[in-house]
Amino acid sequence: MKIIFNKGVYIFALLLCSITMMGQDFGKVAGKISLGGNTAAENIAVTLKGTKYSDVTTVSGQYEITRVKPGNYTIVVRAVGIAPVEANIVVTAKQTTTKNFSLNESQEDLQEVVITKNKYKQDKPSMSLRLQTPVLEIPQNIQIVSAQTLKDQQITSMSDGVIRNVSGAVRLEHWGDLYTNITMRGSQIQAFRNGFNVVSSFWGPLTEDMSFVDHIEFVKGPAGFMLSSGDPSGLYNVVTKKPTGVTKGEVSALVGSYDFYRVSVDLDGKLDKKGKLLYRFNGAAQKKGSFRPFEHNDRYVIAPVISYQFDDKTKLTFEYNFQYANMTEVGSYYVFGPKDGGYATLPRDFTMTAPGLPDTNIQDHSGYLQFEHKFDDNWKLTAQTSYFKYIQQGYSSWPSTVGSDENALGAGNIIRNVGIWDAESNMYLGQIFVNGKFNTGSVSHKILGGIDLGSKDYMADWGQSHDLDTAASPFNVYNPNYGTPSNGYPAFDHETPLSQRAGGLYGSEYAAGYIQDELGFFQNKLRLTLAARYTWISQTSAYDVPQEDSHITPRAGLSYSITDDFAVYGLYDQAFTPQSGITQNGDPIKPLTGNNIEFGIKKDWFDGSWNTTLSAYRIIKKNELTADPTNGPNDIYKVILGEKRAEGLEFDIRGKLFDGLNLIANYAFTESIVTESRLTSITVGSTVPGYAKHTANAWLNYTVQNGKLKGFGASIGGTFLDGRQTDTWSEGLQKLPSYFKLDGGLSYETGKVKVTANVFNILDKYLYSGSYYKWLEAYYWQAEPGRNFRVGVTYKF
Repeated sequence: MKIIFNKGVYIFALLLCSITMMGQDFGKVAGKISLGGNTAAENIAVTLKGTKYSDVTTVSGQYEITRVKPGNYTIVVRAVGIAPVEANIVVTAKQTTTKNFSLNESQEDLQEVVITKNKYKQDKPSMSLRLQTPVLEIPQNIQIVSAQTLKDQQITSMSDGVIRNVSGAVRLEHWGDLYTNITMRGSQIQAFRNGFNVVSSFWGPLTEDMSFVDHIEFVKGPAGFMLSSGDPSGLYNVVTKKPTGVTKGEVSALVGSYDFYRVSVDLDGKLDKKGKLLYRFNGAAQKKGSFRPFEHNDRYVIAPVISYQFDDKTKLTFEYNFQYANMTEVGSYYVFGPKDGGYATLPRDFTMTAPGLPDTNIQDHSGYLQFEHKFDDNWKLTAQTSYFKYIQQGYSSWPSTVGSDENALGAGNIIRNVGIWDAESNMYLGQIFVNGKFNTGSVSHKILGGIDLGSKDYMADWGQSHDLDTAASPFNVYNPNYGTPSNGYPAFDHETPLSQRAGGLYGSEYAAGYIQDELGFFQNKLRLTLAARYTWISQTSAYDVPQEDSHITPRAGLSYSITDDFAVYGLYDQAFTPQSGITQNGDPIKPLTGNNIEFGIKKDWFDGSWNTTLSAYRIIKKNELTADPTNGPNDIYKVILGEKRAEGLEFDIRGKLFDGLNLIANYAFTESIVTESRLTSITVGSTVPGYAKHTANAWLNYTVQNGKLKGFGASIGGTFLDGRQTDTWSEGLQKLPSYFKLDGGLSYETGKVKVTANVFNILDKYLYSGSYYKWLEAYYWQAEPGRNFRVGVTYKF
């Protein structure tokens, strides 16, 4: 791996040496497109006729086409449902040609305008990532999972197959459909929502329902531009749906195997005639059974958004998301077997749960208030605040003893244990940042500066537990009895205020400032990013006095456009991130620090229809928390590992190969080892658990464009994992086997109706993840469903 990494550095250096010191002078075309007056037109295609120059309007209706050769052009504005609009323009070297359009179509025509990102490839990050640069020119590996991808794959939550669309992303401990917990580049990445870090504990947040999600951005490696929050391994940012100013809507119904029923609605439009007051409403209701008996996970979601456009420069947006989950107790999807048996020794649909246990209930609230103001075409201020509240009342199941031939309980016998898990989290977060552009001579500047404030707390009651079975009458996995357990059901105290009975209480407060300048040389052909972030953190836990720390983390990136659609880059970035957890000996929890060195190549093909990204990286992380290898049942202790190194290669391809054929494919090689250890049980050179050495995914979708079969589509996709490293330190024990899953589907769209059917795990393989649990001397695993299907109908109006 070191040789590969060093070769990547060498190749990158050679490419940079090819930069010519004299470049042709270019011009720029920019403007705004509106619908019916002040309503911004998002995702409208803007092209220079007969050329490869193009752009797509942002949520504010802005477009910008850079590096245009001087001359006379015809600019064309296109959207489905409206006639193309054309205008003649003249592009002058080193100048910006401004051209605005107002599309005054009838209400009937506007309903037909496609604003819903009907594609697999997106060229620009969302406003919540704060960057003003197209993905192709950003010196970092950023992958965006589009709205159309989510629809075609019938993804209903963040834990429902999203990661197949990004190289190197895995969930080896998938926690059912409760928490997402994605691992990438060797460790768990941070969860963001609309630019806010929403992680308040190791487990959260609750997986986002896709009914209110527009798209998902994966940022690989540290992201200093996300202000105070970031992780050396990266993050994912869930971007929610916003009003578009076009009156439209859709309703969907989905049914599937194992009593899966779901309905959702998406309404979008105006609340006044002038189009200043806009709304978006999304809602969903879901009843979801399981291939295992006695298990369910039901969801209910409402997500209203209101925005007011004071004028063409100022907008205020309020958003509220509410998710309610009612499910079987946490851990019901685990199965345990003795050490001498290994993995998957019981039927795929086997369960250890006791059907008489009460359900677990979760309420997840999030509210956002965002203010945007454009001072002029070059400078913009964004201020936003958010409040997140998470309430959980329920249980977790975990055995207290697993029998074997070597102990008195005997092989096949288990004493099941259930513990209380009531929890509450509150987060108050705020951000203000400025984006700006200006020139100093021939050098262009893109400025990002901001401050970030936050307060997070999490408390939980893990202190009450109860054995469901007795040693005299244990639960036998070969002859299970799902009646009343021999030791009865628990009677836990849920009435005493959680703050008085919480055994785990920890939180953090932070403040940060960030400044970044992206300097463009030779008509922005060469881009140098220089940035720094100052972060102050105060952390508390129930077992220690508050700990304070502060740090300055630099960021430097270099990107060079060999051609307009071909760029190479290099990046150095650092991370300084608060961590939450409790150690057995009360050691203070220090912030995680780390750095990333990354090199990559990005290429748009066939006028930007599809894109490839190849990257090589090396990440060093210090003070990272990991699960304590000596944890017993219901223990949630962490240990401070010391230092680890993750390195690898990643390749992604996504987009339209030709009309009707879309492809997403990726591969990643990952290696993560301990380079310094503070624990005698973990040695230097040990493999860090929780990732797959080789991951490969593909999803191919074709829709007939003409003829009698127009509108018919077919999809096929697969996932392959090899070298899976288990989630505990299980050296010398049985390893997880390779993993392969094949999915496919059919669809038909005519007019306003689309029918989609997908079959998952077509080969009906016994698929699972798992590990060895040292404290119990037992293997455990979580099985996935066998062959199953979903059929959905969507009606647009």
